[in-house]
Amino acid sequence: MVNGAITTGAILLFVALGSAAMSNALQHYLGRGEQIDQALVIALLLNIALILIGWRHNRLLLREVDVRAAAEERAHQLAAKDPLTGFLNRRSLAETGAKMFGQATGFGQATGRQTAMALLLLDLDYFKMVNDLHGHATGDALLKAVAREIAEAMPPFAVAARLGGDEFACAFPFDPMLPAQVEQVAEAIVTRLARPFHADGLHLHISASVGIARSDTGCAGFDALMRSADTAMYAAKNAGRNRFAWFDQSMERELKARNDLETELRNAIPNGEIVPYFEQQVDLVSGRITGFEVLARWAHPTRGMISPSVFIPIAEQTGLISDLSMSLMQQAFHAARDWDAGLSLSVNFSPLQFRDAWMAQKVIKVLTETGFPANRLEIEITETALIDNLALTQSIVGSLKNQGVRIALDDFGTGFSALAHLRALPFDHVKIDRSLIMSIERSAESTAIVTAITRLGESLNLPITAEGIEDIRIEERLRMLGCAMGQGHLYGQPMSVANTRRLLAERRLLQKPAAGIAAVSGTDTRRSA
Repeated sequence: MVNGAITTGAILLFVALGSAAMSNALQHYLGRGEQIDQALVIALLLNIALILIGWRHNRLLLREVDVRAAAEERAHQLAAKDPLTGFLNRRSLAETGAKMFGQATGFGQATGRQTAMALLLLDLDYFKMVNDLHGHATGDALLKAVAREIAEAMPPFAVAARLGGDEFACAFPFDPMLPAQVEQVAEAIVTRLARPFHADGLHLHISASVGIARSDTGCAGFDALMRSADTAMYAAKNAGRNRFAWFDQSMERELKARNDLETELRNAIPNGEIVPYFEQQVDLVSGRITGFEVLARWAHPTRGMISPSVFIPIAEQTGLISDLSMSLMQQAFHAARDWDAGLSLSVNFSPLQFRDAWMAQKVIKVLTETGFPANRLEIEITETALIDNLALTQSIVGSLKNQGVRIALDDFGTGFSALAHLRALPFDHVKIDRSLIMSIERSAESTAIVTAITRLGESLNLPITAEGIEDIRIEERLRMLGCAMGQGHLYGQPMSVANTRRLLAERRLLQKPAAGIAAVSGTDTRRSA
């Protein structure tokens, strides 16, 4: 402002001096005898210099203003958009979404025509595995490719956002009488993201779980719409992934019930409500009990016995699975300390537990505290644990094997690259998945797979256990195939600590208190349960 005032003054002074100088010069050239006033000329030249200096300074100031404006615009863009994908970020989506929500509501009220806003939230399935296996650079390249596919699938008037990590959102107005329009967008996104991606020279496979919410279902605002879409997205993920799901009120009730159960589970583990049940494992030739698989049961004080299929997924999702497993082992080891020394305990570990570098130390700590022999413990591993992080799993297994713990590959025959996995770890035992055993009588393919696994076990000197034996004919067939051990409801339902102890007492498979010498029984338990 000061510079502008000085420049303006200089121009006015230039006009005055210039007028006087021109008059003086004219008089001189007309020969009227007046000399050119040198002081006036010098003042005029200085004035011109002042004007030029002011003009240059003004240009510099204007350039600085432009630079600052551009910097502010870039800062605004960075604050408003995700730098990786160019989509809106979470904060900008909240602002833009709130405006779109209000416009959709206001348009309908003003015109009498129905209109609504759709919000799609999507989460990439298996993205973490890509990140862990191939690194963040590959993960970023994949996210850019995903963003391009989402942009291609969106209607032209939609807004897209990356909420963080591998979560994206898409919002747009639609005719509430035509929800199929929204489903077409969701289906296009799911289909596009299920195709193989090429990033950093790799062929990558992921998918997407999409939740859809609409503003005309009683949502108070955009925040409520976000919560509804998020609930629907998790419903799609729990239903099997690679799909979309519309939000409905039943999901909210299920979510509340699930959250209530999670709260109760956090208290149930330290309170000892999760108790071990034992399923018999028998020698298929002699029929004698060789050990038990430890199964988790929740003895809820008001709901009764809760199935592990209900609370185990919650424990895995909330990170409680390790505490639950250690508590279960501690109870089982205490119960089995005076069982026959030939009886083993098998404990099935979640793949998530093999992401914990201290897992082996935790198991050894429980063995030490309870005095249970390590050579009577068998840890069951599924192939998923090997896929997630093979190097860490190998390290954990190595530590356990050094203490004498045995390792079994569980659910064999249903995963990918099973033969390669048999070579990845020093397994002591292989268990055939129950789905194959239960269908062996009616499926030639299942029979062929079970036969092949049994022959493979013989060649590798690995004992084979068949899970899910429920029929005497299946047992006989497995015995003829050379399967060593079996377990299933043919030998009885899983039993509580007290009932297991009663059975072992009947079979004389409890150590004598005085001598601590285990009796060995060859009694056939096939009819005992």
